[in-house]
Amino acid sequence: MATLNIKPLADRVLVEPAEAEQKTASGIIIPDTAKEKPQKGVVVAVGNGTKDVTMTVKVGDNVLYGKYSGTEISYEGKTYLIMRESDIYAII
Repeated sequence: MATLNIKPLADRVLVEPAEAEQKTASGIIIPDTAKEKPQKGVVVAVGNGTKDVTMTVKVGDNVLYGKYSGTEISYEGKTYLIMRESDIYAII
C-alpha cells in the first residue's frame, strides 16, 4: 500500500474500492456495461475524528459500505471514495 498525501478531516475516511467482479460464480464473464459498483474496499487514510466521534476504523481495514456512499475522487490515476465513518456498515 503506497503512502498518500491525502489526510481526511474530522470523521471522514478515504477508501480504495475493490475491483468489480469479472466473472460470476458459475464462470460467466460479466461485460463492462453490466458490472455493479463494488460495495467493499480497503481503508487508505482516516481522519482524527471529532470531539463527539472517535474513529473505529483504521488504515488497512477491509470495510463494507453503502452502494451510493461517499464521493468518488481521482488522485494520481487511482480512484478513491471519501466518506464519513457513519457510511461504513461493517469491518470484515
